[in-house]
Amino acid sequence: MKFFIDDLPILFPYPRIYPEQYAYMCDLKKTLDAGGHCVLEMPSGTGKTVTLLSLIVAYQMHKPEHRKLIYCSRTMSEIEKALAELKALMKFRTDQLGYTEDFRALGLTSRKNLCLHPSVKREKSGTVVDARCRSLTAGFVKEKKERGEDVELCVYHDNLDLLEPHNLIPPGVFTLDGLLKYGEEHKQCPYFSARRMMPFCNVIIYSYHYLLDPKIAERVSKEFSKDCIVVFDEAHNIDNVCIESLSIDITEDSLRKATRGANNLERKITEMKSSDAEKLQNEYTKLVEGLREAEQAREEDQFISNPVLPDDLLKEAVPGNIRRAEHFIAFLKRFIEYLKTRMKVTHTISETPPSFLTHVKDLTYIERKPLRFCAERLTSLVRTLELINIEDYQPLQEVATFATLVATYEKGFLLILEPFESEAATVPNPILHFTCLDAAIAIKPVFDRFSSVIITSGTLSPLEMYPKMLQFNTVMQESYSITLARRSFLPMIVTRGSDQAQISSGFQIRNDPGVVRNYGNIVLDFSRITPDGVVVFFPSYLYMESIISMWQGMGILDSIWNYKLILVETPDAQESSLALETYRTACCNGRGAILFCVARGKVSEGIDFDHQYGRAVLCIGVPFQYTESRILKARLEFLRENYRIRENDFLSFDAMRHAAQCLGRVLRGKDDYGVMVLADRRFQKKRNQLPKWISQAMLESETNLSTDMAVATAKNFLRTMAQPFKSKDQEGISTWSLADLERHREKQVLEEERVRREALANGHGTNGHPAIVDEFDDDIDEDLMMLDAQ
Repeated sequence: MKFFIDDLPILFPYPRIYPEQYAYMCDLKKTLDAGGHCVLEMPSGTGKTVTLLSLIVAYQMHKPEHRKLIYCSRTMSEIEKALAELKALMKFRTDQLGYTEDFRALGLTSRKNLCLHPSVKREKSGTVVDARCRSLTAGFVKEKKERGEDVELCVYHDNLDLLEPHNLIPPGVFTLDGLLKYGEEHKQCPYFSARRMMPFCNVIIYSYHYLLDPKIAERVSKEFSKDCIVVFDEAHNIDNVCIESLSIDITEDSLRKATRGANNLERKITEMKSSDAEKLQNEYTKLVEGLREAEQAREEDQFISNPVLPDDLLKEAVPGNIRRAEHFIAFLKRFIEYLKTRMKVTHTISETPPSFLTHVKDLTYIERKPLRFCAERLTSLVRTLELINIEDYQPLQEVATFATLVATYEKGFLLILEPFESEAATVPNPILHFTCLDAAIAIKPVFDRFSSVIITSGTLSPLEMYPKMLQFNTVMQESYSITLARRSFLPMIVTRGSDQAQISSGFQIRNDPGVVRNYGNIVLDFSRITPDGVVVFFPSYLYMESIISMWQGMGILDSIWNYKLILVETPDAQESSLALETYRTACCNGRGAILFCVARGKVSEGIDFDHQYGRAVLCIGVPFQYTESRILKARLEFLRENYRIRENDFLSFDAMRHAAQCLGRVLRGKDDYGVMVLADRRFQKKRNQLPKWISQAMLESETNLSTDMAVATAKNFLRTMAQPFKSKDQEGISTWSLADLERHREKQVLEEERVRREALANGHGTNGHPAIVDEFDDDIDEDLMMLDAQ
């Protein structure tokens, strides 16, 4: 389909378009034209990815600037999906235009997923793959080979140096599999091909961390220009990603390993002094001169990048007391020993970075400034010593990262030292949390640096919370409703059991046998009436385990077995993958299955249960965070004091975005259908916090149901959905042809003209503001005085 938005020609790779897709494109274009940021909430299953890509690629190709698109998503499967959509779009554009555009698009993921080296790719751990890769590709390894030493190199990486730097990969869209296949055929490294080609690409698709985590962003994303368009897709959890990227946990075990790493480095320094003292002297000279090693060396060789944001880096020489390698190691060992003594506590301690630094200085005479340079100085030393097995130094890297962060940031961070893993534990296992409380810190450079940042997802309500939390201004905030030819999803709130007793996962009554039995009966009744797959979400693993064991004692699970196969998500990724595979098989072969999972787990975020895989989703209880967590309490206090966000408002917002994410799993297209059940009396007051497309579909009569009423309503709904439904029935209502789109635009033009005429008739300007009048008009002054008097 080809149509215009203003003067922009859009090529959309489907013969029909949804009304909400068109509205989404119009608002996206306004945002790009204005050169600002936006928050857009698009209903699940309405083709958000292809809509985004169609508009932005058209914008890139039409405008002379050819602004680069940086598309960030969360999981590997979503990155693959976006690349596949883009590939199909570009093929459609080629067919329509009659020529192939000069266009490159790549996806980037970790070395582990893109490695072709026969021995390295067999490794299971990403850290080990990174270390092995470095031992085969680092500059100093190549220098050794040139000197005639017997060292192994990676032939795939070496072949890249034989090619033109700007033409490692031909124009086109490469999926991750396509990149691997191309690398295999041409014997070149897919990972480094993608890294080196990023400045020459029109579209780059990768994980959030490549832009938000300073340790990675400094290496991967620093060369992008200001006019890039940045998209954060599935961005409902973006604040948590920002916080994780600047937080670090240190345990006693990691400190022991860090000490071992420091001792190994000391040995290596002694060895180098006796064999090649000149190298250490050269490094010292460079540090004295204030030359940044990071700028001089090839960035591909770096052990760790600086963990602080670019604006917070000190642009000066490394302090004198840590310039010599042996002095720096002694300094690090002293700091590690200090941390070990701090771990010997019997009660929880919370302190701010300035308080921690004062304590460090009083006890060890370690100044703040050398701590700020720890990460950078360690990187320089590791490179000078030409270390290969860098995974052995991972714990030491964590300590250096912590030192740099704690000495750089005063506000928005907190140190929490907990002597026990949990409240019930009796054996001490201390852990030091250096936690970021302010999500705005990590994302601020992105908003400052790029002119247009688009935050989008299916579950962002309430929209105003994100600009408030992340401290940015928007030119557009919009939530779209969903247009349907038939009512294809049924959201309901169940507040009572069949015995009319209130149901809730609230702490006071969650283990009450009556509440547990009522929840069990809801699951049993829905497993009896729903065909194929049912997905049940619980607030936490702990609650899921306790309620399932109680259901077993009540005989409820045995009854469910008669209708469905029961499968459970666990914290173990492999077990969950196997459960998911079995669940899908049971849904396809007619046995039917029920999947018990957790609202903040892997299943709730990245897995789609389209068609028979999810005919009903049940949310058992409101998925609040564990409110006794000290880290959460500290963050809530920070939000209240700095951004005027009340604790209850944030907790409620956080719970409802996860509940909405769970509900959205079952509706993956307009030809799909499913039942959405929110089983907790507290949902009744929170329904206005659900996304617009869910809350508008919920009738008033379905917000306070008992179990038997909900089952009767769902049975009637499923019977209606089972009737034949042709795609022709949607035409002109939930899907538009080009003719429908033209009619809609004509109506829009007429409506705008009518509003303009009315505004002029009422004495308003054409922009809707009152026409300018004499500022000394007596009548107006009298009116204002009357208002003041009131």
